[in-house]
Amino acid sequence: MKIRYQLAASAVALTICSFSSAAFAQSTGSVDFEDEVIVVSGSRSQDVAGIQAPDSTKAKAVLTQELIERQNPGQTILDTINVIPGVNFQNNDAYGSSGGTLNIRGFDSSRISLTFDGVPLNDSGNYAIYSNQQLDPELIEQVNVNLGTTDVDSPTASAVGGTVNYRTLTPTEDFGVKLSGSIGEYNFMRAFGLVNTGNLTSFGTRAFFSASMASNDNPFNNYGVVDKQQYNAKIYQPIGVDGDFIAIAGNYNQNRNNFFGSLPLRSDAGRVVGAGSGNRFPANNDEREYLINYPCSTAVAAVAGTAQSATSCGTEFDRRYNPSNTGSIRGSSKFSFGEKLTLTVDPSYQYVKANGGGTVTAREARRDIDPTGGTAANCTTVVSGTGVNCQAGYLGGSPFFGKDLNGDGDILDSVTMIAPSQTQTHRYGVISSLRYEINDTNSVRLAYTFDRARHRQTGEVGLLDVNGEPFDVFPVNNPQAAANGVTLQKRNRLSYAILQQISGEYRGEFMDDALVVTAGVRAPFFKRDLTNYCFTSSAGGFVECFGNDTQNTLNAGLNPTQAGPQNRVFKYNKVLPNVGFNYKFTPEFSMFASFAQGLSVPGTDSLYNAFFFPITTAGARPAPETTDSVDVGVRYRSGNIQAQASGWLTKFQNRLASAYDPELDQNVYRNLGNVDKYGIDGSISYRPIPELAVYVFGSVMKSEIKNNVAIGENANGTPVFAATAGQREAGSPKYSFGGTLRGEVGPVEIGITAKRTGPRNIFDTGEATYTGSYVPTGAVPSGTLGTSSRTQIFGETAPAYWLVNLDASINLGFLGLNDKTRFQVNVYNLFDQFYVGGFGGGLFQSATYNRTTGVAAYGGPGFVQIGAPRTVSGTVTFAF
Repeated sequence: MKIRYQLAASAVALTICSFSSAAFAQSTGSVDFEDEVIVVSGSRSQDVAGIQAPDSTKAKAVLTQELIERQNPGQTILDTINVIPGVNFQNNDAYGSSGGTLNIRGFDSSRISLTFDGVPLNDSGNYAIYSNQQLDPELIEQVNVNLGTTDVDSPTASAVGGTVNYRTLTPTEDFGVKLSGSIGEYNFMRAFGLVNTGNLTSFGTRAFFSASMASNDNPFNNYGVVDKQQYNAKIYQPIGVDGDFIAIAGNYNQNRNNFFGSLPLRSDAGRVVGAGSGNRFPANNDEREYLINYPCSTAVAAVAGTAQSATSCGTEFDRRYNPSNTGSIRGSSKFSFGEKLTLTVDPSYQYVKANGGGTVTAREARRDIDPTGGTAANCTTVVSGTGVNCQAGYLGGSPFFGKDLNGDGDILDSVTMIAPSQTQTHRYGVISSLRYEINDTNSVRLAYTFDRARHRQTGEVGLLDVNGEPFDVFPVNNPQAAANGVTLQKRNRLSYAILQQISGEYRGEFMDDALVVTAGVRAPFFKRDLTNYCFTSSAGGFVECFGNDTQNTLNAGLNPTQAGPQNRVFKYNKVLPNVGFNYKFTPEFSMFASFAQGLSVPGTDSLYNAFFFPITTAGARPAPETTDSVDVGVRYRSGNIQAQASGWLTKFQNRLASAYDPELDQNVYRNLGNVDKYGIDGSISYRPIPELAVYVFGSVMKSEIKNNVAIGENANGTPVFAATAGQREAGSPKYSFGGTLRGEVGPVEIGITAKRTGPRNIFDTGEATYTGSYVPTGAVPSGTLGTSSRTQIFGETAPAYWLVNLDASINLGFLGLNDKTRFQVNVYNLFDQFYVGGFGGGLFQSATYNRTTGVAAYGGPGFVQIGAPRTVSGTVTFAF
């Protein structure tokens, strides 16, 4: 309903207007619907040190620019929300440009909806969140987090674990400029500039334009670097006097960075590089400087008639590029028709061009695709057509060209090439809402959401220069073709992810506005239209790619167990209720409760894996995840206190978990069945005097997998299970707690934030990590291996750790400069703690099972990141 003000002076009016504009929801329609009556008599907004606990029917938390601006320069907003109870984020580097791992209430990032001015930012294929591609923090007005629920009109196919939404600043009515420059450890340099045009016309048209550039070295080797640039603009046009407006904003972000993770420590023999090593989980910090095979050369003397092997130059894990070009155009608008009817429309367009992955050993020869063999010798001859079963293609995980690549006149050789997984996405969407104010205490709204993403996933091969550097980090720009003219690629698929959603919501105020009730329902209609142009040769999604009909027909005849190129359409629909209430016992103290159902549609990787199974079988139709979530909590909100505590329960059905495997360059999926999750979150922010603020937060989380998970069969057909029943999910901390202390003395302000993140299971079975071999339960023949057969290399959990950050700033106005000029120092990981950073976890440690002996040999442990080391930076900011 309309916001009404009782103001004593125009100065107070300005203060309250700026507070009420803070959006506690994501879309313009949700913001409009959450507007509440605010009665003011000269007091400030209820906001303590940039932290708010909105008086909502849901468990929410809001951080404002006051807190955001104190973080590391250019920091990803997902690191900033790490102080919200229930939220855990492990940053891959202190400056936020190398990615990270987000977890809310035990839900990984693929189950969390991330939106930017209401626009969905999760990958349209696997729902991943890319923390290094987020908006420059100087432009973020506020970020709000729904813990465990979504808004009724949320444009999401997967958010069963909550939402994170941040909104950009509105251009100011007065002209202004903001400039900042930063330097720091690991050769960090960043420059940011923002220009607010002020009112350009008599009817209030205004805009802002900004740009930033940042670069730094990888802290864990002497090779990897980060280069990032970002450009933003927004035009805002107010309409009338009822808060109506039209706004258009644009964003472009370009990242160039190398992968890095947990790698073996330095030794006299050098480093065995790669994620497949036996030491992904770091055990100590005796060495922080790692060796790398650099510089190096790909040059090999070409000798006709002799097979030359590929060199390892350029194959190191550190050299894997993770480039991205992303952009968006976002519209938002609000139109009032009389006093009762309000329309909001938020259209958007997004573009993504990105890849990740490393190198591959390419063969000049063709490959014999007949599983019975017989023509392999002929596949290395240059004569065209020799051996009908000798074919060019991306086969068995390697490209076979059928042509000379190094100029020695034969096709006997192997060469190293770049082979990342390429993704290009064009995404269109709109969120529209029509609100009707029945009377002063009752409102309803109807919303329609549309989201369509064209998701093109390929895997072209590119050339490396003599020093191991790719000629182009995007091989799609100049893809390499085989002798038959077909572009070689490790995957070739096209998908359309389409969401159409209708939702409705009611809001009522009763008992003299002491009780607020909301009741909503959303009905999403998801469609996944997928085409795979390659053969699927395993249930894990392994593919064989040829590229023309003649080769496809030949392979289909020779390998009938492979699923040929095909198109499949998957549809998922469900009606999802979303209800809640908030009751105020006093103006400051209230109680809230909510219930919501959620739906998470399988991602494209999981659906493409299902192509291996005949369409009539159960394996061809992956089931969606569903959740039932309940929140109950209390709040206390006053001018100097913001406090909230809540208990929650989520019952998860058909829990599908995933973890990224950089060796396979893909997500590996596991179905945990039914999982119960529950916990307690709490926080309090207190400002006893204007110069001092204290914030304390904490959460405890428990999850329980209900059943053992089948992982295969032994030699006599008896099922083999992973012992997951009663265990907690991997990757989510058992608890976290911390706090912030912030004080001001004259022009100096100092803040220190400390957080302890609890232990995290490495595997869903709760097992330790080993090398060696073992006999799984139920194996035939049965037996017990000696204790020397396996060696523990890491415990059941990644240990708990402290992360302490310091920020200090001084206002330079006393030097005669503008009073908005300041110098800020940030120290990330103040005590230089060495800890296990982000990881996705796994069902159990991978192993190769021998059905004859009943013995399983351990593979490498799961992939993890090393936590960012202590990092110091300084920033000077000028504003006028």
